Amino acid sequence: MRKKWLSLMLPPLILAGCATGAEEEKKEKELTVVLDWTPNTNHTGLYVASKKGYFAKKGLKVRIIQPGETGAEQLVASGRAQFGVSGQEALTNARASGVKIKAVAAIIQHNTSGFASPKNRDIRSPQDYEGKTYGGYGGPIEKSMIGALMKSDGGDVEQVDIKNIGSADYFTAVKKGIDFTWIYYGWTGVEAELRGEPLNIQYVKDYAKELDYYTPVLVSSESYLKQDPETAKAFLSAVSEGYTYAIDHPEDAARILSKAEPTLDAKLVEKSQEYLAKEYQADAPRWGEMKTSVYKAFSDWLAKEKLLKTPVDPESMYTNDFLPKGAN
Repeated sequence: MRKKWLSLMLPPLILAGCATGAEEEKKEKELTVVLDWTPNTNHTGLYVASKKGYFAKKGLKVRIIQPGETGAEQLVASGRAQFGVSGQEALTNARASGVKIKAVAAIIQHNTSGFASPKNRDIRSPQDYEGKTYGGYGGPIEKSMIGALMKSDGGDVEQVDIKNIGSADYFTAVKKGIDFTWIYYGWTGVEAELRGEPLNIQYVKDYAKELDYYTPVLVSSESYLKQDPETAKAFLSAVSEGYTYAIDHPEDAARILSKAEPTLDAKLVEKSQEYLAKEYQADAPRWGEMKTSVYKAFSDWLAKEKLLKTPVDPESMYTNDFLPKGAN
């Protein structure tokens, strides 16, 4: 199918070569970015870059789409999107399966996810998961992650009743017999506060340093990065500017996202943006920068838990080369 598309595209490409330099300069390069989920504050920098004209300034016309039935990793690998939002978990498994995509920026520096429960369930540490019911999403990593936290706290994962809740969210699940689920504090945790439903949360990074991996990340395909490195650099420069603006101006960034996606709860967006403004770059020298040690620690953990098909070279999974030089 890819070859057919390419053959259909050849005549216009040949004709384009006849255009004048001035005409080529005026034409914006079109790019597609596929999200990992419905729009939320993980994605704010992309919307800011679009609204504030950072993409246009770089000669780019960027379309932001949702993944639908096909995940971001597959859309990027197939060339139907030039960039996508993913996570180190999915990226590592994709690389282990021979899919040639790699991360080009960490959207958030540290793993802000954890296992959350209503305060009235009295789950204060991973050991308290014993005898409780966990609502999961069917991922192979979940039991191992719960087990890692429990082991560090003297608990036994075999004493946890693990049930698949499909697409049910935290608020629905805990009202239907589920004691705790896996959430990202920056969205669901903030929403719980706004609802007046206090929760306890055990952040995975606090119990196992190898679980402090990058999630989410921006990914691209190796072939695209080789084919058009200058456009990739222009895109990352604009996106970096977008996230830096969101760090420095969270209230305005929240308004930009809410206006672009009016179905979102504006108050939730505002409060979530306030939280993530401190998390996007955190202790990194610049937004988006990644380290080999983070990729190695997590892939080694996956291998130890027998969750990795084949070994993956940590340095093959990411590159900082397309980020703008210097600290933001």
